[in-house]
Amino acid sequence: MKAMVLAAGLGTRLKPITFELPKPMVPVLDRPVMAHIVGMLERQGFDDLIANLHHFPDTIRGYFGDRLEYRLEDELLGTAGGVRNVADFFGKEPVVVISGDALTDADLNGLVERHRDSGGIATLTVKKVADTGEYGVVIHDDDGRIQGFQEKPDPAEALSDLANCGIYCFSPEIFEYFPNEPFADWAGDVFPELLERDVPFHVHEIDGYWNDVGSLEELRQGTWDALEGKLSLEVTGASAGEGVTAGEGTSVADVEVVDGPVWVGAGVSFGSGVRLMGPVAIGDGCKIGDGVSLRDSIVFPATDVADGEILIGAIHGGSGIVERLRPLDAL
Repeated sequence: MKAMVLAAGLGTRLKPITFELPKPMVPVLDRPVMAHIVGMLERQGFDDLIANLHHFPDTIRGYFGDRLEYRLEDELLGTAGGVRNVADFFGKEPVVVISGDALTDADLNGLVERHRDSGGIATLTVKKVADTGEYGVVIHDDDGRIQGFQEKPDPAEALSDLANCGIYCFSPEIFEYFPNEPFADWAGDVFPELLERDVPFHVHEIDGYWNDVGSLEELRQGTWDALEGKLSLEVTGASAGEGVTAGEGTSVADVEVVDGPVWVGAGVSFGSGVRLMGPVAIGDGCKIGDGVSLRDSIVFPATDVADGEILIGAIHGGSGIVERLRPLDAL
């Protein structure tokens, strides 16, 4: 089966991280978030994949190699325009699209089945959320047919508590409802056109995990959720004590772990007198200096933490992240 990963966005809400690398390459534990997506797609039988690229395209190509096809956007074409730009890749097959920053364990085969059963032109994956003010929500009737949208409504005014997850299945006919210009957005252009012309499209509600890792806080929460096993991910490392996981070539024997959970990647070195107060995630190839204390913090791969540093609630990254992330075939 075929699927597309949206990987062209600028990731403005993740600055300054995205000054160094594209949003889909932001690490979540042992690999970039997009690598978790690609692995999930492959495990679910989506073995023919394509991604649109724009921001740091060579970083994504260099990591995934020939595991994916690619389509470069010299100018951003929008969330929908980028999909239309690869319409030839899908041909007459259903178009399955997932955001490159979607940390999820959703059943995408269930999405395709729902799309075929509903008979509509599009199917949007949705999930119940506690705070609608953080998401675009989808309004639907009793049969799941979409009636409208609200963008980040106050909970007191929300007509729905179902967030749009940015995971879609489309019939190829969807491209007939696009604007004539190259740039097109699902929320701003295509979905309003479907509503205006009374074209049926539906929701597919999931109860699995979903986090779009679109902001620093969401990145932090997604990392902790993965660390605590709240979603199904393939992650490297072995138990190195209660609440501690360590990768190949890493020893935590002389590290004081005050509280878990703690995840440490491969090839990490520790100085003397290091204290870790979970949740803590330390990426591959890091060097943690003498007397360092980390609490509620993420250290990106290939980062040096200087002697005596105290990090609380931090996301700490250093130069070299882009070049030293392990390629997918090394995991």
